[in-house]
Amino acid sequence: MSAGIGLWLRSALFEAGRMPLTVIWSTLSLLTAPFPFRWRYVFISQWARLTLGWLKLTCGIDVQLSGAGHLRGGPFVVMCKHQSAWETLYLQRLLVPQVWVLKRELLWLPFFGWALALARPVAVDRRNGRSAAMKSLLAQGKSRLDDGISIIVFPEGTRIAPGERGTYHVGGALLATHTGYPVLPIAHNAGTLWPKNGFLKYPGRVQITIGAPIAVAGRSAKEVLAETERWIETTVAALPPARLTPTNRDT
Repeated sequence: MSAGIGLWLRSALFEAGRMPLTVIWSTLSLLTAPFPFRWRYVFISQWARLTLGWLKLTCGIDVQLSGAGHLRGGPFVVMCKHQSAWETLYLQRLLVPQVWVLKRELLWLPFFGWALALARPVAVDRRNGRSAAMKSLLAQGKSRLDDGISIIVFPEGTRIAPGERGTYHVGGALLATHTGYPVLPIAHNAGTLWPKNGFLKYPGRVQITIGAPIAVAGRSAKEVLAETERWIETTVAALPPARLTPTNRDT
C-alpha cells in the first residue's frame, strides 16, 4: 500500500468514526441539561477528548505542549492562532472550564448546536450590527469570566493557512481591558497536519506553546492586541516542523 493510499484510508477511517461519535455524544449531552454547568461541561468536553484519541489512533497526530505553567491563575481571555479544527478540540481539554466566542447561528444546528448551547458559549448575533454585537460580547464575556470560566477568542476570526496572517480583530482585547482579566496567548502549527477544510490528516506532532499572561491594567485594547499579535506570530514562525519526515520521525 502506497503512502498516499494509506493517508487517504486513515483519514477516511477517522471521519467514519468522528461523524457518528459527534451525533451520539451531542444527543447524550442534551440529557445533561438539568445539571449544573460544570457537570455538563465535564461530560460534553469528553467528546473532544475521545475525538483527539481517535485522531491519534487513526491518523498519527500527537501533540507537544510548551508553557503549561502559564495556565495557572486563570480565568483568562485566551487569544489563539486559528489554523485548523484541531485547536477547537484540544483547547477543550487544555483549559477547564472554557467557552468560545461564536456566531449565534451555530446554536441552531441540530444536536451539535443544541449540545453546544449547554456549554454556555458567548454567542454573538452579528445581524444586529457591530455595536450591538460588541456590547453583547462584553456583557456575556464578563459574566463568564466572573464565574471563573476562560473565554476562547480566535482574533483572526477564521482559520488561516500556515505561513499566512489574517487581520487581528480587537474584540478579544476589548473584552480583556473591559473586564481586567489577562490575555493568555497561544501559538501552534496544527494547520500543517489538519489543513483548513482539508480531508487529509497528516501524521506528525502539533507544536503548541502557551505564552505568559499579558496584563491589561492601564493599557488600551490596541496596545494589548498589538502585543498579542506580535507574540503569536513570532512564536508560530519559530515552531519546529509538525509533519513527520525521515529526519524528525524519531525525535
